[in-house]
Amino acid sequence: MCTTCGCGSDQVHVDGAIVHQHDHDYSGSRRAHMHAHSASDANESRRVKIERAVLAKNDRYAQTNRQFLAEHGILMLNLVSSPGSGKTTLLVETIRALQSDLSIAVIEGDQQTDQDAMRVRATGVQAVQINTGKGCHLDAHMVGHAIQRLDLQENSALFIENVGNLVCPAGFDLGEVHKVVILSVTEGEDKPLKYPDMFRAAGLMLLNKCDLLPYLSFDVCRAIEYAHRVNPSLQIIQVSATLRTGMAEWFDWIKRNHHYAVKAKKTIVSSQYSSD
Repeated sequence: MCTTCGCGSDQVHVDGAIVHQHDHDYSGSRRAHMHAHSASDANESRRVKIERAVLAKNDRYAQTNRQFLAEHGILMLNLVSSPGSGKTTLLVETIRALQSDLSIAVIEGDQQTDQDAMRVRATGVQAVQINTGKGCHLDAHMVGHAIQRLDLQENSALFIENVGNLVCPAGFDLGEVHKVVILSVTEGEDKPLKYPDMFRAAGLMLLNKCDLLPYLSFDVCRAIEYAHRVNPSLQIIQVSATLRTGMAEWFDWIKRNHHYAVKAKKTIVSSQYSSD
């Protein structure tokens, strides 16, 4: 287990129930990655092999999740950010805006407490809470357990609010269609350069809390430049979850990707009938 962030904790809970290591549908390894420590060449080689094995196992379970979701036309988005970026507020406002037209469910990830899940449930949608204990991110195994606990509807949307962390979640595929990275203007415009793996892995960046720009020295153009330096194809939307400015563009992005998910499902179903 990493002594820096505690990855590898065995005390993972999904809605209060301890998650054990075993094979089942829509699940994966809950063992997390290893971080680099000083070691001999032999130990370093062993560390690399372990890390590759863990990530490969996670990827297999992520693919199982992805296949299940694709077959049912479910769009799954993985929301990632630093703590305090406004993820939960943004998610709640998104649910309120879209739930009349779209069936929505949520998987919440935190080290402790179910406070965010309670905020989500207050909107009337399903939410499963994953508590990672000392772990610093969700993995495909945890998400597989959570998916089994949800009554997911055909052609619906599933949002994952990952543990607040811009490092470890970047390396773990959960089976999502896109990672959506949220950067708040209170954090500093150089975050994409400091944490390039996350911004490189994301399909969309939401620049949040833009209502606070008049009170800060945050340089929006520089933040966008840095993000595109790391990931030239990264889409960026400027929003304020509290004032709801820019949110319509975010909602349109979700609807567009949901349409693609439903369309892909029809293709899968059609090919299955053709093979029969």
